[in-house]
Amino acid sequence: MAHARLPRPRILLADDEPDLLALMKETLERQGFDVDTALDGNEALAAIRKSPPDIAVLDLIMPRCDGFTVCRELRKDPLFAHMPIIILSASGSRDSKVEGLDLGVDDFITKSVDIRELLARIRMILKRSRQGLDANPLTRLPGNLSIDSRIDEALAASRPLAVLYVDLDQFKAYNDAYGYEAGDHVIKTLANILIKATRQVQGPPDFVGHIGGDDFIVLTDPSRMEDIAGRIIAEFDAAVPAFYKESDRQSGRLVSTDRQGNIREFPLLSVSIGICHNAYRRLESLAQVSQLGAELKKHAKEQAGSKYIVDRRKD
Repeated sequence: MAHARLPRPRILLADDEPDLLALMKETLERQGFDVDTALDGNEALAAIRKSPPDIAVLDLIMPRCDGFTVCRELRKDPLFAHMPIIILSASGSRDSKVEGLDLGVDDFITKSVDIRELLARIRMILKRSRQGLDANPLTRLPGNLSIDSRIDEALAASRPLAVLYVDLDQFKAYNDAYGYEAGDHVIKTLANILIKATRQVQGPPDFVGHIGGDDFIVLTDPSRMEDIAGRIIAEFDAAVPAFYKESDRQSGRLVSTDRQGNIREFPLLSVSIGICHNAYRRLESLAQVSQLGAELKKHAKEQAGSKYIVDRRKD
């Protein structure tokens, strides 16, 4: 399992005043934050979706797409439903605050911005957010509490449901040979591939969660499950060569130590996916889903290379 080091908190700042944006960015970076910037709402949305931050600080009035519109779009996506958002507003009117709170804004700061106040608000909200959510610190994807809740809700409502259990093959050998930082990079790459794969398929937003280590989960509709699984495999296999040095790429093997301390050769990284669903038969409980997922994933891992296994039983 990859070493769970906490990364520097990341902030997305969006404001159409370049001087103010530069001042806020410089101050926050000196205080230990990684900061991305955007000059309008559309840039902010694109940056957030490409690399989700821990918190977004958005000017209310911006070209092309204002702060409330950005917030509204983010709250539609399960991945960003709980991401903290601060709005910077020149007016600070009660009506604006009420509208923002209805949209899920976490805090307002009235312009002109007091940088010390902004810093204090960001730290307070991030602390509160980390205490209240179970997001994985490495990928920032929802964790086990959110995963279990989503599955329970779908089962209780008898909604169409497909659960993809996604796991890396040969990850321990890779992590031991290349180190935790390289292993963390592989895990974050897989997380981004899962998000991208679910967004490429038409339909309502799917749910992507991080169970822990190199184990992930995707909740989708049975009509999209194989398309998504195929996209995940294609994208991951295309990314794998970049994880290795040239000699390992050429040989197609990695020489490392197994769990018993013996030197042996391991295949390159691949991804296994077990898929259970309720298209053919009813899923009764979270325990049943977990058992089926583990069984199918184990079957997939017994085969060489990246692959997915779908439960096609009807009884």
